[in-house]
Amino acid sequence: MPSLSASLFFKEFDLLEPVAFDKIFQYERFNSLCDGFAHLSRYSELLNETNPFELRKGSGRKWTKERDMDQLRECNEDPIDEFEVIRIVGKNPFLWHDHWPVIDYADIFECLAFVEEIQNEAAKVISKIQEFGAEARSRISTNGDDNKLLTSGRSDQSVPYLAVHMRIEKDWMIHCKKLEQRLGINQICSSKGEIMQRVGYIHDVKKPVIVYIAVADSLLEDDSILIGWKEGLIPYEKKKLGVWEVYKKYSYLIRSAIDYEVCLRADVFIGNSFSTFSSLIVLERTQKLIKLGIKKSCDKNVGMASYAYNIKGFCEATANRRIQRLHIVLSFNWTINCKATVINFVLCDVFKISS
Repeated sequence: MPSLSASLFFKEFDLLEPVAFDKIFQYERFNSLCDGFAHLSRYSELLNETNPFELRKGSGRKWTKERDMDQLRECNEDPIDEFEVIRIVGKNPFLWHDHWPVIDYADIFECLAFVEEIQNEAAKVISKIQEFGAEARSRISTNGDDNKLLTSGRSDQSVPYLAVHMRIEKDWMIHCKKLEQRLGINQICSSKGEIMQRVGYIHDVKKPVIVYIAVADSLLEDDSILIGWKEGLIPYEKKKLGVWEVYKKYSYLIRSAIDYEVCLRADVFIGNSFSTFSSLIVLERTQKLIKLGIKKSCDKNVGMASYAYNIKGFCEATANRRIQRLHIVLSFNWTINCKATVINFVLCDVFKISS
């Protein structure tokens, strides 16, 4: 059975304990949905349980897609074809990201469905969020449309909420500062204050509205993340929400999976475009829109909006809406343009940063 583990830049080794694939994702469902494209197998299913063949991948930009394909063809011939297991090793033990269409990666992620236990735990958290949201809603006047809470295109008319992946933990701050220095840019790290300010510019959902803060509690050194939010944005994290009992019985990785599902179902999601966690959520939300036939969303509010708080730019609210190019790091970089691609990270009406 394949295993999964967390990837942390601050080595909290007790958080890196691997978890079996089928403890997080539905194993049989993955093989059913990805039939003909990708397949998972258990070691016990092998007919020839010999040592695996080690396939060494090249590194550097000289490792072209043609070399990738030639190497794959060699694996389909003797003597390599006699092995049932191939272990890919090397500095970059994967095919280069730009050798595959983004949509192929998206197809793989569509095959991943959380086990029922994780979905049920996430539903408990969302229920509490909406309970507090309904209480806040009941305390305001309902005279006229000014106080009407919008549901961003959702059909169930449930109480809307925002989810913010607040990436300010110690492992991230170490990594993002080094990455900014290496790349010579300053749009990866964001402070708590910057995140709060930019979330305050979002108007997809009328206020008051609950803001669920998804954060790795065990790596967080700032205990003031609930203080300083704009009026109308009501912040909640696990403990204030009263759902810590749901999370604490699980490992770090499964806690992240629950948070992933909570963020995925939010009316509006706000994350860091250089975070794998944020990028995967946006990828899945965008795929859902594509399945609904929506490939561009700059000209209308179609729901399931996603924003990047680390990007210092905005989409002008004009007839010819524009969006700056940005990069999402999902083990690789995507260059995204709202007018030319099927994958949109910032959907529009992005943060209007005042000078």
